Parts: sequence; C-alpha cells; structure tokens
Amino acid sequence: MRQRHRTLRLLGSLLLVAAAGVSATGAVPAGPGPTAIPLDRVVPAPASVAPGGSPYRITDGTRIRVDDSREVRRVGEYLAGILRPSTGYRLPVTTHGGGIRLRLAEGAFGAEGYRLDSDRRGVVITAARPAGLFHGVQTLRQLLPAAVEKDSVQPGPWLVAGGTIKDTPRYGWRGAMLDVSRHFFSVDEVKRYVDQLALYKFNKLHLHLSDDQGWRIAIDSWPRLATYGGSTQVGGGPGGYYTKDDYREIVRHAASRHLEVVPEIDIPGHTNAALASYAELNCDGVAPPLYTGTEVGFSSLCVGKDLTYDFVEDVIRELAALTPGRYLHIGGDEAHSTPHADYVKFMDRVQPVVAEYGKTVIGWHQLTGASPAKGALAQYWGLDGTSAQEKEQVAAAARAGTGLILSPADRIYLDMKYDESTPLGLSWAGYVEVRRSYDWDPGDYLAGVPESAVRGVEAPLWSETLRTSEDIEYMAFPRVAGVAELGWSPAVTHDWDAYKVRLAAQAERWEALGISFYRSPQVPWL
Repeated sequence: MRQRHRTLRLLGSLLLVAAAGVSATGAVPAGPGPTAIPLDRVVPAPASVAPGGSPYRITDGTRIRVDDSREVRRVGEYLAGILRPSTGYRLPVTTHGGGIRLRLAEGAFGAEGYRLDSDRRGVVITAARPAGLFHGVQTLRQLLPAAVEKDSVQPGPWLVAGGTIKDTPRYGWRGAMLDVSRHFFSVDEVKRYVDQLALYKFNKLHLHLSDDQGWRIAIDSWPRLATYGGSTQVGGGPGGYYTKDDYREIVRHAASRHLEVVPEIDIPGHTNAALASYAELNCDGVAPPLYTGTEVGFSSLCVGKDLTYDFVEDVIRELAALTPGRYLHIGGDEAHSTPHADYVKFMDRVQPVVAEYGKTVIGWHQLTGASPAKGALAQYWGLDGTSAQEKEQVAAAARAGTGLILSPADRIYLDMKYDESTPLGLSWAGYVEVRRSYDWDPGDYLAGVPESAVRGVEAPLWSETLRTSEDIEYMAFPRVAGVAELGWSPAVTHDWDAYKVRLAAQAERWEALGISFYRSPQVPWL
C-alpha cells in the first residue's frame, strides 16, 4: 500500500508542463514551465489514478460543453461560477465546442462515481448521474491552482495535469451534522458550510433542529415551539429559528450541491425547549423554564399521554412535507429521564409514524435498545471505552439488518478539542487530533458488525461553544477532510503518511476560500 503511494507521488512529480505558447484550444506544447498539480494530490483520494500525457490549459477560448440536459447544465453553470471570477474568462456553458466537457453515459460509475480524462485537447468528466459529474467537478477544482477559488482575477496559468482518474465512493453515506440548537446559525451560515462540504464530496447534511436549548424549525400546528422555544440558546442570547421558507432554501441549496438534508427532532429526551413552550406536554402540566446551560439527560416527553403522540405526529407530518430526502432522524440518545420500558414503548409507537409519512427512521444508537423498525439506520456515537454490552447491542442489531452510520465521538466529533490548548470545543470524549480522527477503518471498527451493515460515516459538530462560521470552520477543518476520505476512498488508499502531505496542500485552497482552520502540528503545512 505504501509502495503504491510512493509510486503515485513519483509519477505526479514528473508532470512538468509548459506555460507559454498555448493555442486558443488550451493545448500546451513541450518545454520548460510551471508544474501542474499531480493527480494524486486530491482529497479524498480517488479510487484509481493514472498520470500521463500533456496537460490542458484553460484559456479565454475554453468553453464548458454540457449535454442538452437541465441537470447537466446546472453542474456546468456551477463550474463556470467557480472559474470565471479568478480566471477572468467568459467560459460559456454550451452544447458544442471544446475545452471542458461534462457528459452522462452509462458505465461502472454507480450513482456518484465519475471518470476524469485530461490531455492537451481538454478535460472530459463522464458519469452516469449528475451527482457523479458534480463530484468530478470537485476533483477538477483541486487539480487547478488554489487561486482559482478567489473572487478576483488572478494571473494563472490554469493547468490541469494529463491523465485519467476513475472514482467511485466506498460508502453511500458521507455525512456532516450541524447542531443549530445549542447555538443558532443563519441560513447563510449553513449554506456556507454546505459549500465547504461539497468540495470534499459529502452527500448528507444532518441538521440537529431541536434540543433542550432551542427549537429551530417552525411548526404551524404548534407555533410556540419556534417563537418561544427558539428564543434563546446556550449562554442566553436571542436564539432564532428557521421559517418554512428558510428551511426550504437550505434544502434547495444543499440539493444544488448534491447533499441531501436529514432533519433531526430529538425525542423523547433533549426536549426542554418543547416542554417549556407547551405546559400540556409535561406529565404534571407545568412548563419548565427555558434552558441555556449545557447539561443533558434531564428532560423527557410524557410517554403516557396521548397528547404526546399527537404532538409527535404533527411535527413529523410537517417536517416530512418540507423534506424531499428519504430520512427523518428522531434522536433517541441520552433519554436518562425516560424509564427504559417507556423508551421502548415510545419508540415502538413513533417509528411507524415516520414510515406513515414516507420517511425512513434514523436514531442515535440507543435506538438499538428498543426494536429498530425494518430499514431503520442507527447512528453510533460511542467511544473506545463504551461498554462491551452496549457495543454488542449495536452489533446484534446490525447483524439483524439495521444499518449503521459511524460517528464515534472520540474519532470524528468535530467539537472535541484538538488538545488542551484549543480555545473552543469540549473534551468529554478526549482530545481528538487530526491523525486520530483519520486513522481508523469504518469497515472493521465495531467488533461483531459485518462490514455490509456499515452505511458510512458522519461527522457531528455540536455547538455548545460555537457561535460563528469562523468557529465552525476552526473545529471542522482540517478534520472534516479526513472524514470525507474515510467515507469516499477505498480502504487500500488509507495511509496517514501519504494523507498528511495531501492534506497540507489543501491549506492554500482554504486560505483562498477564506476558511479559518486549525494548523495542527501533526500536518507538514507548506
């Protein structure tokens, strides 16, 4: 495996290309000049890389040729929107001409795979589905100088190394979760994170929309959930919530980046914001005050009340109607104030409601302590130190057919501090430096779990200590890139020594994009 990486790096280092004497087609003649970015510098690592041949140079004569399809044209316009500000070129999106071509064709690509071919005549990205073309465009971005990400004209040259990349993802679930409940983040802040995730081929955005500290989505049949339950956040402050149009805009923007939004309403615990909004949801009929602290496990819906299930059905019905994706997350973690028998009763009654409104249930892995519905997914967030009994409970559910999303807290909880000096984040799961977050294999992480049960990985980012986009970025980057690689790249490419070099090269791109990131001492930054 390490020999393969050394070979690819050597081949990549030999890709010297000329910058002068370029025709309007973008062809580059032989001769000395600047070096194109090697094909094997991409994150996440592609499945197959074959460097070779002359590079292509983007010029003012380049066109972006697309199929006569609305979806393919959208990918072409997205690419043009990235390239035009920095190159200063027109880059018309058209159904004829040459330069950069995006085409759909049947092949061994799957729903998200692609093939990228580059030579002196141009760049061709081929996929079976628009999502594959979009992911191929992210690879093309990384094959261009980092200055291509800037919003003002840069000098170039804009060279794409010659060769072929063939790429398909290892897992179908490559997610990132953003907690908008502990601290509220605006629509624009969420969209900014979506754009950053898209660069690394994520395909799921999990929004944690409710918790003890805030309810963040408008529900028409229970309006005080948002107007009162969403009126504060950790440490106090105004909080906030998404109107239905706000939520639709997040869903629309995520879909334009080929991410599916997975909404979460955390029940039966983590419900103080709801209980404070409606006294009748409490067993004693008394509403607790709004909560701005960070403790967990003290709240619970009243499992014995029929009104509780009317409430849950109303919320699920309205949220399902807003959400075109397949999944709805019902939480289920840290329900310490709900007796186990009540928890099982609650989950048995609520899961069919999710199915009734056309969605597939996801719950945190505590759902496996009840009876997961057929087709349900369980999101595992345990630690290396999680009890053997709890791990076996999850493994037994996986062997019985429950799919797993892996989010081990001491590996890929992005809110964990990097080390003791990190100014943001928490450390209850330990310190999580960049290597620790990358250096594990989802396929064999949990003993007794068949690899076929692992649907993929997801990086949660809880927001107890986070208030701004800069805070999100500092805790997510660089670790989120490693999670992307765990979800996308073949296991055979997994090698820390090779990865940290490719990761270091991302820094210039993050700077061009204005991303605040942590300069881990474990990474040989340029």
